[in-house]
Amino acid sequence: MQERLAFARAAYDAVALYDPKRTAVELDLTDNTNLWGIPPTAERTLREMPVAAVTRYPTLYAAELKAELALLHGVSADMIVTGCGSDDILDSAMRAFGEPGELVAGSEPSFAMIPIFAQMNALRWRGISERSTTAAQHTGHQPDIDALLATTPKILYLCSPNNPTGALIARASIERAIAHARGVVFIDEAYAEFAGVSSIDLVARSERVLIIRTMSKAYGLAGLRLGYAIGQPSLVMEVEKSRGPYKLNAMAERVALSALRYDSEWVAEHVALAVTLRERLAGALRAMGLAPMPSAANFVCVPVAQCVAVGQAMRTRGVAVRPFPALPHVGDALRISVGPWPLMERMLSALAPALREVNG
Repeated sequence: MQERLAFARAAYDAVALYDPKRTAVELDLTDNTNLWGIPPTAERTLREMPVAAVTRYPTLYAAELKAELALLHGVSADMIVTGCGSDDILDSAMRAFGEPGELVAGSEPSFAMIPIFAQMNALRWRGISERSTTAAQHTGHQPDIDALLATTPKILYLCSPNNPTGALIARASIERAIAHARGVVFIDEAYAEFAGVSSIDLVARSERVLIIRTMSKAYGLAGLRLGYAIGQPSLVMEVEKSRGPYKLNAMAERVALSALRYDSEWVAEHVALAVTLRERLAGALRAMGLAPMPSAANFVCVPVAQCVAVGQAMRTRGVAVRPFPALPHVGDALRISVGPWPLMERMLSALAPALREVNG
């Protein structure tokens, strides 16, 4: 074990480098990115990028991109903050609103980086197990809002649709959280395009709400790392301060602008295709005797005993999916990104023998 540096920040003692323990495979379905690729105009913009986009600094705070995002969502540009992926937004926002030692609370299971970002910013993390319900489709697994509010956190984190379950948080639960939270409410909508619903309209009701979005999923720009958030101007200004200038690279900004201005039809078409194939995949999994959870995202989470071993057996067959052992109210599960149907068929052809090999 490496000896601790005497001058290192104590809050980082328990922070490890993110390591999903992946090796290269022929078909990687672990990241929930756009498996159809990059939108056509965005790709052309990337290929034709002028040298000056690399040799010069980007814009200070991505004003042009903010204006385009504001137009998309029907808000004003001063209600948008951009970042190097939604991770950057979440990290910066925690730094902006949380004093060292204050509490970040969120439902479990959810996005695995949230407790890590809390640690990185010298904050305390409290995970509250979700409550399992028999509610309508897409809302079967819900956060325990009352229990979360009872912790009186400085930052309350909600993810809808949730990662890794795919569940959409009930609108009434989100409204209750906003109405009674004593701190800031982060609503992570990384997969909102696939759900067809959003909480952005709730920003008008409260200056405590920050909606976090990304262009990594539906827009196919994960490698360019481009996220953003929407909130009241006073709120997003604090996140902007925490981030600093020149934090969005020039290539990402130009490509994102092209995608927003000219590729909306392509994005909508492939979101609809992902939703259709998500349900087709769920049906194929049920035909194998499995019970995939209802999903409002671009992935399917399916309970599978000994998921780590099954995932490894699939890797030996050239296919990677994401194992999630011991999820609350679920148990072992695999999360499978949705993509073109030939890729799904390839995944299913690896899953069937892997299940037989591990579970008999």
